[in-house]
Amino acid sequence: MLQFLSTIAKIAITSLIVGVILSALNITATDVLANIGLTPESLWQYIVDGVQWATPNIILGALIVIPVWIVIYLFKPPQQ
Repeated sequence: MLQFLSTIAKIAITSLIVGVILSALNITATDVLANIGLTPESLWQYIVDGVQWATPNIILGALIVIPVWIVIYLFKPPQQ
């Protein structure tokens, strides 16, 4: 868990440094998105569409995976 938190902290610090550098060069997030053909609104719509697509598939998969995991867990021999 500590390694995971350390990785998250490193990513956050690196992102902050890169953000400060880009800000000093007068480059905004909107500029970067425009260069790849997106707007903040279209990016948000892609995220919403992705979540709407993924949610029912996650639930459907969980209907199979969780009961199988419970059965395997119940029949696993006890460990010392």
